[in-house]
Amino acid sequence: MYKEFYHLKENPFNITADPDFYFSSQQHKEAITHLIYGIEQRKGIIAITGEIGTGKTTLCRTVLSQLDETVRTALILNPSFSDLQLLRLILEDLGIETNARTKYEMVDALNSFLLEEASQGNNVVLIIDEAQNLKVNQLEQVRLLSNLETEKEKLLQIVLVGQPELVDKLKLNELRQLNQRIAVRFHIGSLTREEIKEYIRHRLKVAQDSEFTRYAVHFTEEAVEAIFNISKGTPRMVNILCDRALLAGYAAETFTIDENIIHKCSREVGQK
Repeated sequence: MYKEFYHLKENPFNITADPDFYFSSQQHKEAITHLIYGIEQRKGIIAITGEIGTGKTTLCRTVLSQLDETVRTALILNPSFSDLQLLRLILEDLGIETNARTKYEMVDALNSFLLEEASQGNNVVLIIDEAQNLKVNQLEQVRLLSNLETEKEKLLQIVLVGQPELVDKLKLNELRQLNQRIAVRFHIGSLTREEIKEYIRHRLKVAQDSEFTRYAVHFTEEAVEAIFNISKGTPRMVNILCDRALLAGYAAETFTIDENIIHKCSREVGQK
């Protein structure tokens, strides 16, 4: 609705996990460094955590886009399945064709695939998003998959991505073996005030119509301060506020988004 008014080719503040809009904050840079290190060095199990809306899924998709052709990947976005269904999804996402029906047969098919990939110098990565939703028996299954290895290296790199509840779950006594095997850990924090300012500029720049060299919309310093205070530095809430603010600016036929618009939008989205 407001795209033409602000000379935008697409919505800059969608809450979908779009790698094209990835913003490299200090926290996200460090998270990617940890991920790439864990994957390339074949560390086995990697855990990335962060509060709701901190950009974990976008980060995962960004990392996947940066890996070269020697890395085969599987991304499980919703792990709310049985052990058997989870294994089947992993096989399907890796492109493994098999008639396996039992858990043993599926793990055997996966192991054969991993050995073949390793013989060609390839690496295999499994990313499980929303991993805090995995049941204890599913997490134990993850640990067993991490046992697939040669004498020299891990055949499967497993990335567990989830909310802070994942950390608490991993501390359960029955998961202590899995917890001990996590070789790389990183927790994504919130954006700073200055990062939010750059974040907004970055997303507007990506969404801007290439025919226009200057931004048609401006967020004032006071507006940025208000967004920071209301969002607590959470990218998803920044997106929600900014999207609503652009709509309000369009309705008011203004190219300047000030703190009054932000506070009004905050009340509309239930943040005040």
